[in-house]
Amino acid sequence: MQQTNIRHGDFDLKVVNHVLVARLRGSWNEEAALAYENAFMTAAKPLTDIEWAHLVYLDDWDLGVPEIVPVVERLVGWCIDNGLRRSAQVYSPSMLKRYQLDSMVVEEFGDFQRRAFEQEGAAKNWLLSEGFSVD
Repeated sequence: MQQTNIRHGDFDLKVVNHVLVARLRGSWNEEAALAYENAFMTAAKPLTDIEWAHLVYLDDWDLGVPEIVPVVERLVGWCIDNGLRRSAQVYSPSMLKRYQLDSMVVEEFGDFQRRAFEQEGAAKNWLLSEGFSVD
Protein backbone atom coordinates (compact mmCIF):
# COMPACT_ATOMS: atom_id res chain seq x y z
CA MET A 1 0.00 0.00 0.00
CA GLN A 2 1.33 3.42 -0.97
CA GLN A 3 1.43 6.03 1.75
CA THR A 4 0.57 9.60 0.84
CA ASN A 5 1.32 12.56 3.02
CA ILE A 6 -1.74 14.72 3.37
CA ARG A 7 -1.43 18.24 4.69
CA HIS A 8 -3.11 18.85 8.06
CA GLY A 9 -3.56 22.48 8.99
CA ASP A 10 -4.39 25.55 6.98
CA PHE A 11 -3.50 29.24 6.71
CA ASP A 12 -4.30 32.52 4.99
CA LEU A 13 -1.69 35.16 4.13
CA LYS A 14 -1.98 38.77 2.98
CA VAL A 15 0.23 41.83 2.93
CA VAL A 16 -1.09 45.07 4.43
CA ASN A 17 1.34 47.97 4.05
CA HIS A 18 4.65 46.52 5.30
CA VAL A 19 3.01 43.81 7.42
CA LEU A 20 2.51 40.19 6.43
CA VAL A 21 -0.72 39.07 8.14
CA ALA A 22 -1.25 35.36 8.71
CA ARG A 23 -4.14 33.32 10.12
CA LEU A 24 -3.26 29.76 11.09
CA ARG A 25 -5.81 26.98 11.65
CA GLY A 26 -5.84 23.35 12.69
CA SER A 27 -3.25 20.87 13.88
CA TRP A 28 -0.17 21.12 11.70
CA ASN A 29 1.93 18.35 10.29
CA GLU A 30 5.18 18.72 8.38
CA GLU A 31 3.36 19.08 5.04
CA ALA A 32 1.37 22.05 6.37
CA ALA A 33 4.55 23.68 7.68
CA LEU A 34 6.31 23.19 4.33
CA ALA A 35 3.34 24.63 2.42
CA TYR A 36 3.28 27.60 4.82
CA GLU A 37 7.01 28.17 4.45
CA ASN A 38 6.72 28.24 0.67
CA ALA A 39 3.63 30.49 0.60
CA PHE A 40 5.07 32.78 3.29
CA MET A 41 8.36 33.30 1.46
CA THR A 42 6.49 34.04 -1.77
CA ALA A 43 4.19 36.55 -0.05
CA ALA A 44 7.08 38.19 1.83
CA LYS A 45 9.39 38.48 -1.19
CA PRO A 46 8.19 42.01 -2.15
CA LEU A 47 8.97 43.15 1.42
CA THR A 48 12.52 41.86 1.65
CA ASP A 49 14.15 45.11 0.50
CA ILE A 50 12.59 47.03 3.40
CA GLU A 51 11.96 46.53 7.10
CA TRP A 52 8.68 44.68 7.65
CA ALA A 53 6.55 43.06 10.32
CA HIS A 54 4.45 39.95 10.81
CA LEU A 55 1.05 39.77 12.50
CA VAL A 56 -0.10 36.21 13.11
CA TYR A 57 -3.44 35.04 14.51
CA LEU A 58 -3.09 31.74 16.36
CA ASP A 59 -6.35 31.17 18.25
CA ASP A 60 -7.50 28.61 15.66
CA TRP A 61 -4.09 26.92 15.44
CA ASP A 62 -3.97 23.67 17.38
CA LEU A 63 -0.20 23.19 17.65
CA GLY A 64 1.93 20.95 15.49
CA VAL A 65 3.93 17.74 15.41
CA PRO A 66 7.65 17.86 16.27
CA GLU A 67 8.54 17.68 12.55
CA ILE A 68 7.34 21.27 12.04
CA VAL A 69 10.03 22.68 14.36
CA PRO A 70 12.97 22.69 11.92
CA VAL A 71 10.75 24.06 9.15
CA VAL A 72 9.56 26.97 11.30
CA GLU A 73 13.07 27.62 12.63
CA ARG A 74 14.40 27.77 9.06
CA LEU A 75 11.60 30.16 8.04
CA VAL A 76 12.27 32.40 11.05
CA GLY A 77 15.94 32.60 10.09
CA TRP A 78 15.04 33.46 6.50
CA CYS A 79 12.64 36.17 7.69
CA ILE A 80 15.16 37.82 10.00
CA ASP A 81 17.82 37.67 7.27
CA ASN A 82 15.34 39.34 4.89
CA GLY A 83 14.20 42.37 6.90
CA LEU A 84 11.63 41.09 9.40
CA ARG A 85 11.86 43.39 12.42
CA ARG A 86 8.69 42.78 14.46
CA SER A 87 6.39 39.80 14.95
CA ALA A 88 3.12 40.07 16.89
CA GLN A 89 1.41 36.82 17.81
CA VAL A 90 -2.27 36.98 18.83
CA TYR A 91 -3.81 34.12 20.82
CA SER A 92 -5.72 33.39 24.01
CA PRO A 93 -3.53 32.33 26.94
CA SER A 94 -2.25 28.80 26.44
CA MET A 95 0.84 27.39 28.12
CA LEU A 96 1.16 24.63 25.50
CA LYS A 97 0.92 27.08 22.61
CA ARG A 98 3.39 29.45 24.25
CA TYR A 99 5.81 26.58 24.91
CA GLN A 100 5.74 25.37 21.30
CA LEU A 101 6.02 28.89 19.87
CA ASP A 102 8.87 29.79 22.23
CA SER A 103 10.72 26.63 21.18
CA MET A 104 10.52 27.59 17.48
CA VAL A 105 10.71 31.39 17.34
CA VAL A 106 13.32 33.53 19.08
CA GLU A 107 12.02 36.42 21.14
CA GLU A 108 14.81 38.81 20.17
CA PHE A 109 17.70 38.57 17.74
CA GLY A 110 19.56 41.63 16.47
CA ASP A 111 16.89 44.12 15.35
CA PHE A 112 14.12 41.50 15.53
CA GLN A 113 11.55 41.36 18.35
CA ARG A 114 8.59 39.04 18.89
CA ARG A 115 5.72 39.68 21.30
CA ALA A 116 2.57 37.72 22.19
CA PHE A 117 -0.78 39.40 22.77
CA GLU A 118 -4.20 38.25 23.92
CA GLN A 119 -6.02 40.99 22.00
CA GLU A 120 -5.75 42.00 18.35
CA GLY A 121 -5.91 45.70 19.24
CA ALA A 122 -2.92 45.47 21.55
CA ALA A 123 -0.90 43.69 18.87
CA LYS A 124 -1.79 46.29 16.24
CA ASN A 125 -1.01 49.14 18.65
CA TRP A 126 2.42 47.66 19.42
CA LEU A 127 3.19 47.25 15.73
CA LEU A 128 2.05 50.83 15.07
CA SER A 129 4.27 52.12 17.91
CA GLU A 130 7.15 50.27 16.22
CA GLY A 131 6.42 51.93 12.86
CA PHE A 132 4.20 49.32 11.18
CA SER A 133 0.57 50.13 10.38
CA VAL A 134 -1.79 47.24 9.74
CA ASP A 135 -4.87 49.33 8.94
